[in-house]
Amino acid sequence: MREMDDVFESVADYMKLLAVPTRLKVLHCICDKEKSVGEIVDECGLTQTNVSRQLRTLYSAGVLSRRQEGNLVYYQLSDPTLLDLCHAVCGRIASRIDERRPLKKSLLKFMGSQR
Repeated sequence: MREMDDVFESVADYMKLLAVPTRLKVLHCICDKEKSVGEIVDECGLTQTNVSRQLRTLYSAGVLSRRQEGNLVYYQLSDPTLLDLCHAVCGRIASRIDERRPLKKSLLKFMGSQR
């Protein structure tokens, strides 16, 4: 079992990316298309400092890519595995919260309504 220790440690670190509600909100904002930092701030209703912190964490973990165009920096999801994981977890949790209530369109987008 010791040969799996590095794998388990890496998986735990990867899962930590989903452990912050603000980070999930940022991921939700960019799950379907590239957006500038300003667009993410406006859409999420968070401060630029908070959004930048979450983007930096996700970028450092290798799940986002970024490009600069003039003064603007654009981010997009580069790891579809994280999005698949978010869809599965959010879908399960949303159905447990209230199985009788229809899911909102924005949550369906995040859960991957293209199924």
